[in-house]
Amino acid sequence: MASSPLIISSIEKHTASVIFLHGLGDTGHGWGAALQMLKLPHIKYICPTAPSMPVTLNAGIKMPSWFDLKSLNADGPEDEEGIKRASERVFQMIEAEEESGIPSNRIVLGGFSQGGALALYSALRYSKPLAGVIALSCWLPLYKQFPFASAGHNDMPIFQCHGDLDTIVPYKWGRMTHELLKTFMNKVELKTYRGLCHSSNEEEMRDVANFLEKLVQ
Repeated sequence: MASSPLIISSIEKHTASVIFLHGLGDTGHGWGAALQMLKLPHIKYICPTAPSMPVTLNAGIKMPSWFDLKSLNADGPEDEEGIKRASERVFQMIEAEEESGIPSNRIVLGGFSQGGALALYSALRYSKPLAGVIALSCWLPLYKQFPFASAGHNDMPIFQCHGDLDTIVPYKWGRMTHELLKTFMNKVELKTYRGLCHSSNEEEMRDVANFLEKLVQ
C-alpha cells in the first residue's frame, strides 16, 4: 500500500473487521468520518490508501488509484494485470486480519466506486468465504470472466447501493452487475437511491449499518 491505512479501532471487544476501499483520487481518510458514524462498537475499520499512479482516463495524471482506468465504456479495455495485482494486496490485508484472530467469515470487504469494484472482484475471488461485501456505486471488473473466476462461495451476501442519477459510474452498470451476480450468487441485493448522483447519503449509510449489523452482530 502507498501509505499506512486509516484504522478506526473498535470501542468494545474487536470481533469483526471491515476493509473499506476508497474511490479514484481519494484516500483512506476520505471515508473515515462516515464509517465512524456507523456506531458498531465491536467492528474495526481499515481504510487503506491506494498507491499513486498515472490514470489513462484522466490524461495520464498521477493520483491514488487501485488500478488503471482505461475507458468509461462497459466493453472497453481493462487493466487486467493491475486489477489482479491490486486484488492480491487486498488478500494480504484480509490475511493480516485473520492472523490477528478474526476469521474470514467475520471480515467484510467494502468500497466506493473504483474501490467498490475492487472489493467486489476480490471478495468473489478470495479462497475463503467472507462475511459479505458492501459495493457502493460500482461495477464488477473483468466481468466476462465470471462466474468461472469465482471461488465458489455462493452464499456470501452482497449489498449493492447505487444512485439512479449517477453519471460517473452509470446506474445501468450497477444493474448489469446485479443481473450477472444473481446468476451465480444466492444473496445479492441492489438498493437504488432516487436522485443520488455519484456519492453517498445518510439513507445509504443507515442501510450499510443495518447490513453490517445483520452480518457480524
